[in-house]
Amino acid sequence: MLFFFEYYNLDIYAIFLLSLVLLALGFCGVFLLRSNLIITLISLEVVLFTVNLNFIVYSVFLDDLLGQIFALLVLSVAAAESSIGLALLVAMFRVRGVISIDHLNTLKG
Repeated sequence: MLFFFEYYNLDIYAIFLLSLVLLALGFCGVFLLRSNLIITLISLEVVLFTVNLNFIVYSVFLDDLLGQIFALLVLSVAAAESSIGLALLVAMFRVRGVISIDHLNTLKG
């Protein structure tokens, strides 16, 4: 895998800058576009992808397998989070017919 970075002449700072931009986009999507639940879920997935990218890149550069194991754990948590979020989205659409976070408090039992 280190051959990939040497072949394309990628520096760790360039990948860190890419992850910083992705993290900023994810946080902007979560905090600024709060009205749409799908955009919020996608933004959370972008943030978790950024964490995975950092884990994997630093694992390769440090020649340690622990970062890749953590990336797999974060990936499984992200899959569970998105499945629960989409289940809530379907339940909300069936009850109210609207996909908006503003109407989320109407699902109280």
